[in-house]
Amino acid sequence: MGLPLLLPLLLLPASLQAGHRAQRNSQQHYEMKQPRDLSAPEGGSILIPFSFSHPWELAKVPNMRISWRWKQFHGEFIYNTSPLFTHKNFKNRLILNWKEPEKNGSLRISNLRREDESAYFCQVELDTLRDGNKKWQSIEGTKLTITPRSKTTTWGPTTTTTRAGLGGSEGKKSSKLWSLTMEAIVGLALASVVLLKIPIMGLTVYLGWKRSKGVQTEARTPARESFKHMEENYENIGNKG
Repeated sequence: MGLPLLLPLLLLPASLQAGHRAQRNSQQHYEMKQPRDLSAPEGGSILIPFSFSHPWELAKVPNMRISWRWKQFHGEFIYNTSPLFTHKNFKNRLILNWKEPEKNGSLRISNLRREDESAYFCQVELDTLRDGNKKWQSIEGTKLTITPRSKTTTWGPTTTTTRAGLGGSEGKKSSKLWSLTMEAIVGLALASVVLLKIPIMGLTVYLGWKRSKGVQTEARTPARESFKHMEENYENIGNKG
C-alpha cells in the first residue's frame, strides 16, 4: 500500500476527534451579553440591557438568580435577586426588569449621580438537571459615562434671575390692571349714581310742581266764591234800595 493511500487513513482519526471536540465545545457554550458603552446625563436614568444563553438542561426548579457588580469583574455587588439585596449607594434607585425563566432583561438606574460613573457586570446563576449549579457573568461589562446636566433641567442663577424678572413684569402688569379696574369700577359707580339721581330729581320736581298747582287751585276757588257772594249781597242791597 502506497503512501498516498495511507495518508487519508492516518488523518481520519484526527479529523474525527477534532469534530467531536468542536461539537462538544458548541454544546457547552454559554455567554452573557451587555452593551460595551452607555451614557446618560446627571439626574436622569439609564437602562443597561443584558441577555444570556447556555447549553444545559435546567432542573425542575432552576432557581435562577441575577446579580450585578460594579467597578470591576470581581467588584462589589450592588444588586441581587435572591436573597434580595441593594447596595446602600443605590437605595430606591435600582429596578431590575426581568422575570424567571426569561433570558434577557435590563437594570434601570434612576436619579444618576456623578459617582455612578463606572463599569457594571451582570451575573446569572442557575441549577441544571445533570451538571449541578452553574454561574457566569459578563467579562467586559458595560462602561457607564455620566454627562453634565442638560440646560433644560439646570436650575441656575440665570434661570432664577430671568424668572424673577418675569415675575416683576407680571406684578407691574397686574398692578396696572388692578388700577385700571378700580378706575372703571369707580366710573361705573358714579355713572350709576348720576343715572339714578336724574329720575329721582325729575320725580321730585314733578311732585313739587303738582303740589304747588294744587295749592293755587285751592287758593283761587275760595276767592271766586267770596267774590260771587259779595255780588249777591250787592244785588240784594240794590234791590232793597
